[in-house]
Amino acid sequence: MSGVRSTEARSSPRLHIDWTACDGRGLCTELLERRLTRDPWGYPLAVGGSSRNDLVLSEEELPAARDAVALCPRLALSIVTR
Repeated sequence: MSGVRSTEARSSPRLHIDWTACDGRGLCTELLERRLTRDPWGYPLAVGGSSRNDLVLSEEELPAARDAVALCPRLALSIVTR
């Protein structure tokens, strides 16, 4: 069979928000202020109105995203690459 994939291409890293764990403290919005804003209750929203749980990150945003994951008091954030 032609074109058999030996490895699957890795996608861009994404910041995943677990809405069931998030309590809207907003620390992530402070660390990623260009990409996240807060709704009226303090929950993070992607700038531009995206309602998805995963925010695609650039290489420059990874350090701030890692800090947000490490400092989230409710463990509601993770970085996924698949």
